[in-house]
Amino acid sequence: MQNLCVIIPFYNEKEFLLNSVNRVLETGIADQILLSDDFSNDGSEIIAKKLSEEYEFIKYIRSNKNKGKGSALNNVKKYIETSHVVIHDADLEYFPSDIVEMFEVSKNNPECLILGTRFIGKKDRKNIYIRTGLANRVMSLFFSVLYFSKITDVASCYKLMPTQFFQNISLKEQGFSIEIEILSKFLKTNNKIKEVPIKYEGRSYSEGKKIKTLDGFMYLFNTLKYRFFN
Repeated sequence: MQNLCVIIPFYNEKEFLLNSVNRVLETGIADQILLSDDFSNDGSEIIAKKLSEEYEFIKYIRSNKNKGKGSALNNVKKYIETSHVVIHDADLEYFPSDIVEMFEVSKNNPECLILGTRFIGKKDRKNIYIRTGLANRVMSLFFSVLYFSKITDVASCYKLMPTQFFQNISLKEQGFSIEIEILSKFLKTNNKIKEVPIKYEGRSYSEGKKIKTLDGFMYLFNTLKYRFFN
């Protein structure tokens, strides 16, 4: 029987965290929720701790230093108790109702990684910065060519995968390049990635968007690095 853990990595998301977790709770899809705090100092850590006290299946884990999203994901691997795990960022750009659809696909493809993509299907999407959408398409094409596997959205945070895979891989990236590392290492297991269309509502930098231009170049560099090295 498949069940699902939702990992929510966050850093200084006081304005969004509670709403983000409530969205997950409303779906009823999570058997376990892990709130991974990358050393927040804006009060979001208080919100996360309160949620863990209110719900038995929510656990709060705090880093002792701000290192990045990859580090926040590494910190919770040992706490996962379900067959599958999905990553949900706390910034309200993504919609957990899509996780429900992804999990349904996973039930028929339990060994696959299910990737939520913003570039296929006709779901509602709002991308404030045209350049980020174009950059993602270029990075996804580059990745697809190198891995001989069509991937339309390498920068998507929505990845639902077998827990065994997630716990067994050694994650090296600390920042947003963790997205590339996970996809790369999964394809090296000789299993397939299946894509599911998802909704998206991008936020602005003034609202707390954290990914920068440098991260895009790191995506390209790490696509090459993880294609030929571990």
